[in-house]
Amino acid sequence: MGSYLDELYAHQEWADAEHWRAFEAYPLSLDDKALRERLLHIHQVQHAFLWVTGSRAAGFGYRKIDDFPAMSDLKKYGREGLAQLKDFVKTLDPARAEEFTEVPWFKPPAKITVRQALTQAAMHSHYHRGQNATRLRELGGVPPTTDFILWLHKGQPDAIWT
Repeated sequence: MGSYLDELYAHQEWADAEHWRAFEAYPLSLDDKALRERLLHIHQVQHAFLWVTGSRAAGFGYRKIDDFPAMSDLKKYGREGLAQLKDFVKTLDPARAEEFTEVPWFKPPAKITVRQALTQAAMHSHYHRGQNATRLRELGGVPPTTDFILWLHKGQPDAIWT
């Protein structure tokens, strides 16, 4: 689509990768229930908005933390969703971006454009990354700085997951 959504989703993938590396550098954090559940929530919502904005041929698969025996499994789930979202945004036709979709978990369903749904998904992840950064600091770790402007200043680097 060549829009701000491309930048937003490239930044989101980079920021999520930065956070995952910080958590792995301080393994105690990955044992924290609140942080684990919020990571699941972040990645599940990313998958949910991919479903909301894409094909709904199959139902959405709600996941629980027990579905991920190891944190590496949750990280893989997150990476897959982020890659799919980034690819979806890159190929999103401008006319399709302005079509309406329904967000079914609201009663009645929220009717917003695909563009607005994708914006919401990225902003929602950003909000929870901030919570996880605070939690990591509380646990004794060092959260990364993942501001959008820093990412721009660094030349919009790709995500580094390892």
